[in-house]
Amino acid sequence: MPNRLRYAFRSVEPDDLPTLRAWLDQPHVREWWGDPAKGVAEIEAAMDDISTEPLIVELDGKPVAYLQSYDPHLEDDHPYADQPMGTLGLDISIGAADLIGKGHGSAIIAQFAEELFAEGAPRLVIDPHPDNARAIRAYEKAGFRHIDTRNSLYGPAHLMALDAPQDTENS
Repeated sequence: MPNRLRYAFRSVEPDDLPTLRAWLDQPHVREWWGDPAKGVAEIEAAMDDISTEPLIVELDGKPVAYLQSYDPHLEDDHPYADQPMGTLGLDISIGAADLIGKGHGSAIIAQFAEELFAEGAPRLVIDPHPDNARAIRAYEKAGFRHIDTRNSLYGPAHLMALDAPQDTENS
């Protein structure tokens, strides 16, 4: 059961680029990412970008997904800069097709959200394409809710948000 599994998150290293290229070549990833060479170049650029944290998700020591968080307030004219300060955006792609539809996406996002909230993030946003019903359902399972439909650099976006739990103990 994926929701009981613990995932490890580590920074993308240059040695990960061939694996990422292979994942981006998979039809279930390519459908949403587009050209794999361009995708790898974007990930490689993100490795040196202060606004983005590109990560490899591991399960039992094996890479299974690409995940990135980004701060929309560190990018000029970012379409999500209207979100509360401290908000982080997320993007995720499960690498191997045989892992799709087994609950890994929502479990990874839920675990990562817990970690980001523990570090002080007030809100997380994620923006699947409106036609990506599988991703939208996974994010809903992780607690995200639809807040807006927008256009991003990558086209139409079904903007979803998850707010940090409120500390009711001290209220």
